[in-house]
Amino acid sequence: MTIQNFGIPAERVAYSDNIAHAPNSNLSDAREITKEDCNMKVTLTMVAKAAGVSPSTVSRILNGTAAVDPEKSRRVRETIDRLGFRPDHAARTLAGGRTSTVGVVTQFIDSPFYSEVLRGIENELRLQNHIPLFVSGHWDEREERACLDLLQDRRVDGIIALNSCLSDMALQELSQGVPLVITGRRLQGARIASLDFDNIGGARAAVEHLLALGHERIAYISGPTNHPDARERLGGYMAALGARAHRDPRLIVDADYQEEGGRAATLQLLDSGVEFTAILAANDQMAFGARLALFERGVRVPEDVSLVGFDDLYFSRYTTPPLTTVHHSAQELGRLASKSLLALVAGESVGHHLIETEFVVRQSSATRQ
Repeated sequence: MTIQNFGIPAERVAYSDNIAHAPNSNLSDAREITKEDCNMKVTLTMVAKAAGVSPSTVSRILNGTAAVDPEKSRRVRETIDRLGFRPDHAARTLAGGRTSTVGVVTQFIDSPFYSEVLRGIENELRLQNHIPLFVSGHWDEREERACLDLLQDRRVDGIIALNSCLSDMALQELSQGVPLVITGRRLQGARIASLDFDNIGGARAAVEHLLALGHERIAYISGPTNHPDARERLGGYMAALGARAHRDPRLIVDADYQEEGGRAATLQLLDSGVEFTAILAANDQMAFGARLALFERGVRVPEDVSLVGFDDLYFSRYTTPPLTTVHHSAQELGRLASKSLLALVAGESVGHHLIETEFVVRQSSATRQ
């Protein structure tokens, strides 16, 4: 393999002969790689010399096993691109027992929420020269277990499980065999890390916003109660109401985090005859369905009923009217999940990370008429 095969310009690349033995040397005493040099297979040592770092530094950057000075990392990656270096993954696997692959179990790849999380995971792993393998559990425990078994058979370096259906005990047992990052709950262990949004705080902020607008009868469309995040958001709703508003159990309707579930729950509220002036949906997808149901029944938003969601999906700003919602970054969740997993793979201790939320006011909520 030659550099010309990768479309590398014929420009010369300088490197220091002594850099591996003289950490404080600089590129001023470098010699040049000529075209004759370029007609050989590019090795890790050649990249190190051309970038002015030691081979071990290049290895750490490729494997993501330790923190490296950002300037050195940038220089190495530019050199890798310029020389067309391609790591020998088979040799690295034999040497270190790693495959540079990460298993990711989501629930629905086509979900607008999970697709953003997956994008964050993929972007971060690409920066660290790892490849994600995506599989879907479809909210089915048996299917999710089969996915996890498949990923372990593929010898992935670690697994990210997004809102897993499995019990805490099952996840703890899984982490004994492979480093594991989970989202949507708090769980700790030697080879396990967890990430979650501040679901309680986000729901409280949404209810307090509606109370400040004069709404006292606030309906709530809940996510599946077997999901930890759905229970936390319901808890935030209940805590914010306290003694300040009506806590009518008829105002709480369970749904499934899907658009049609939100539509059906809203129709149920309307058909029940229970009075309400605002709806808080446990996610934006159900808020979209609620908006459709209100439209179908001739109920105006926000003139008749204020509507608030949770997640701040991309399309929430383009609904009619734009949706007031609780913002958090799904891509950031994916990015942090990847960083946490690679830290676990490197033998570091990670623990739990709580991601703050932000309340975004748009035109779907207004003062009670």
